[in-house]
Amino acid sequence: MNNQTLLSRGMIATMFAQFFSACADNALLFAILALVKTLHYPEWSKPVLQMVFVLAFIISAPFVGQIADRFSKGRVMLCSNAIKLFGAFVICIGISPFLGYALVGIGAACYSPAKYGILGELTNGDNLVKANGLIEASTIAAILLGSVAGGYIADLNVFMSILMCILMFTVAMLANLFIPKLAPARTGMSWNILAMVREFIKSAKILLSHQQARITLIGTSLFWGAGITLRFLLIDWVPIALGISDNKTPTILNAVVAIGIVIGAGLAAKFVSMKQSTRCIPAGILMGIAVICFSVQSNMAISYLLLIIIGALGGYFLVPLNALLQNFGKQTIGAGSAIAVQNCGEYSGMMIMLGLYSMSVALGFSTILIGVGFGVLFSLAITSLWLWQKRK
Repeated sequence: MNNQTLLSRGMIATMFAQFFSACADNALLFAILALVKTLHYPEWSKPVLQMVFVLAFIISAPFVGQIADRFSKGRVMLCSNAIKLFGAFVICIGISPFLGYALVGIGAACYSPAKYGILGELTNGDNLVKANGLIEASTIAAILLGSVAGGYIADLNVFMSILMCILMFTVAMLANLFIPKLAPARTGMSWNILAMVREFIKSAKILLSHQQARITLIGTSLFWGAGITLRFLLIDWVPIALGISDNKTPTILNAVVAIGIVIGAGLAAKFVSMKQSTRCIPAGILMGIAVICFSVQSNMAISYLLLIIIGALGGYFLVPLNALLQNFGKQTIGAGSAIAVQNCGEYSGMMIMLGLYSMSVALGFSTILIGVGFGVLFSLAITSLWLWQKRK
């Protein structure tokens, strides 16, 4: 395979599979949120539902990276989508949405290291940054369509919205079959659970001992922790600021953020090279400031503009950091293992942020105060990271 070719058959198949898998992921979240509303779960259970998904990522982190590196990554993606499909089926037949979403989380945890790790095997050099930009653009386009479709169809019929997700997971599995069967990145490793945990810890230590990899892990963990909080902030902001209680409006606002991320990811892919990857950090600081401005808004047009800006800054911040870690992981511990460590950090950040958000809602803090508080904390954290990086 020619690693210099950006739009190879494998890359196109990967983008296609990622699009449908991510589309189903996001449609399913809003379908389940509609379901728990129908079943009259308490308000604080919504972020707890996402925490169940996140916990599956954290628990499986020591194993999924090694699985991605020991098998052909396209086949790992195929099996991961099958697990997601089964989780959606469990929800569809009336079993607990928390259990079904946990299964989807396990599938997503297995999928992520393979999805990002395969990019370093299909491309190299600055094409890796471009490949990340394409994948992020495909992912966000999927979030855009999946979020809106999930919310819209859930307003009509919750069962049909979940059934739509099952269909999209099936299409993603079919697309996975067109990814070339690449050789495993690593072979001959033990399948002993304790040995795998030790290997994961060893991989984490290697990454944390490298300055740029360490900055990447911290930066992306902060980003996704703030990102998941923003998603639930939007869901709670709509009925308070707009007086609208449907499922469709919050999904449209999430889709607006997604449009911004597509723009930011495209700009990063065009203007940021591998050697300049840490120069994207100031965009994270500005993102936090934009979240503060959005939280105190009541004008709908300005709110849409701010959400696009938030998304664009987030995409510009995230894409180069992902590429940096994938490149370093490929050269050292294996891209799949590096991304598994990254996922553990990111989802630990999400778990902490979701816990704080759920607690804030349970204590009765206003949506505006929560949004401003998280924006301030995020900006301060990224500023500290930037200053630390410049001193090194």
